[in-house]
Amino acid sequence: MSVADKTADWWRGAVIYQVYPRSFQDTNGDGLGDLKGITRRLPYIASLGVDAIWLSPFFKSPMADMGYDVADYCDVDPIFGTLADFDEMMTTAHGFGIKVVIDQVISHTSDVHPWFVESRSSRTNPKADWYVWANPKPDGTAPNNWLSIFGGPGWEWDGVRRQYYQHNFLTSQPDLNFHSAQVQDAVLATVKFWLDRGVDGFRLDTVNYYFCDKLLRDNPAHAPDESDAGLDAPDTNPYGMQNHLYDKTQPENIGFLQRFRALLNRYEARTAVGEVGDGARSLKTVAAYTGGGDKLHMCYTFDLLGPDFTATHIRSCVDAFQTSVADGWVCWAFSNHDVNRHVSRFAKTEAERPVVAKLAMSVLATLRGSICLYQGEELGLPEAELAFEDLRDPYGIRFWPAFKGRDGCRTPMPWEAAKAHAGFTGAQRSWLPVPYEQAALSVDTQENDPQSVLHHYRQTLEFRKSHPALLDGTMEFIGTNQDLLAFTRQKGSEKLLFVFNLTRKPAQFEPPARMVIGERLAMPGFEAVIGTGPIKLAALDAFCARVAG
Repeated sequence: MSVADKTADWWRGAVIYQVYPRSFQDTNGDGLGDLKGITRRLPYIASLGVDAIWLSPFFKSPMADMGYDVADYCDVDPIFGTLADFDEMMTTAHGFGIKVVIDQVISHTSDVHPWFVESRSSRTNPKADWYVWANPKPDGTAPNNWLSIFGGPGWEWDGVRRQYYQHNFLTSQPDLNFHSAQVQDAVLATVKFWLDRGVDGFRLDTVNYYFCDKLLRDNPAHAPDESDAGLDAPDTNPYGMQNHLYDKTQPENIGFLQRFRALLNRYEARTAVGEVGDGARSLKTVAAYTGGGDKLHMCYTFDLLGPDFTATHIRSCVDAFQTSVADGWVCWAFSNHDVNRHVSRFAKTEAERPVVAKLAMSVLATLRGSICLYQGEELGLPEAELAFEDLRDPYGIRFWPAFKGRDGCRTPMPWEAAKAHAGFTGAQRSWLPVPYEQAALSVDTQENDPQSVLHHYRQTLEFRKSHPALLDGTMEFIGTNQDLLAFTRQKGSEKLLFVFNLTRKPAQFEPPARMVIGERLAMPGFEAVIGTGPIKLAALDAFCARVAG
């Protein structure tokens, strides 16, 4: 049992492994991953030393947006299995001491959800105001200038109601109207369904998108050098040209999150992590959503999901969070299902990918906060290069060729190098191809290599667990005159110094005069040395020691 399991606050400092069910393991030969596949691979997940898994949506859905368009919040889509399969998976996970966190996509539904079918049927039905409906302007155009992240206007005309409905994403993903108390009650009832089933927590998709401005005011334009695209969007996406003051992040959201937390508090040791995409305001939003102990337990932003892997950037993001968020908690990640894999973003050459993968993991594991790992990053998987005809992501198809979408990070997990589709499926065709360069990094190949990225992840997570200061200790940066990331982590009498050289040239670090370097700790994979002078780091190197002062 991990350290994080010993208290009701197991989530604080926890390591959460994100599973994208469609791409994890297929057991029925249809080319798509399923819940039984997750159950089959839980021994592997447990071997990593993680505390929890986060499952991307597996609910009943027409799959226009790969399950983020939910048609039934309380049932499993047949392509993934059944509720019984989910229960078996969860029981098995709990048997390994692994918590189960599930995605909740409640800012919008599918347009085939029964709620929307009824809402669009007339302007007088019981659910008429369950979605954001508005009359056209006198000239027939949309009510305002709001845009969709997936391209084009954020409004779609409905001929039955002769009104527009709002959609922040696809036109088939209408936005719920959280200004309606009935909508809030209905949404919370679906959350209670899964709490009663025993899930340990929720990842709240687009958590700051629940409410829009009641007056439907136009968004102002962004300054030319700013962007608020949220996702890893191309510069050509006009969504980033607006300052999104009115179509998301409204003050009423605080009250709903308090209701959400009150429901969770009726159950033992449950948690919620919110996804905040709010441009330059993200940290302010995180502070509002996690402060006070009566809303979300933690949030994550897109701050570390971009191309910048430098000491200056990481320090700036973490320092800004620690300054802005007094009593909240953060969840850090370098990769997820919406952005290019970080090995491809951070590494400058193919040869340095495994080195960068190991270094990035060590940095992530030592930051103050909880951390999310995305399936396959423990193998050092690069972003897959796919042909247009192989794409399934509507976002990528919409913006091709300026942006290739999210399929490149969603390709199937490579388990066995010698098998077709790297052991992901026995079907003739997989839903997305498994490129050769990913198959070559398969689990079975890396299990036999003591120096592999996979073994480094395991060793690093074990190192993290063995030092309480890394779970929830304080963090203090040390100023340097070089591009080095240096900080201490402390809890009780344990104080650790970490120095990371993220550059491609050797560097030296001179500890502060008051600091006394004690026992050097063997942080997995690194060989920085210290003698009577400064700490000497090779390119892409790291150092750790116990310190005093």
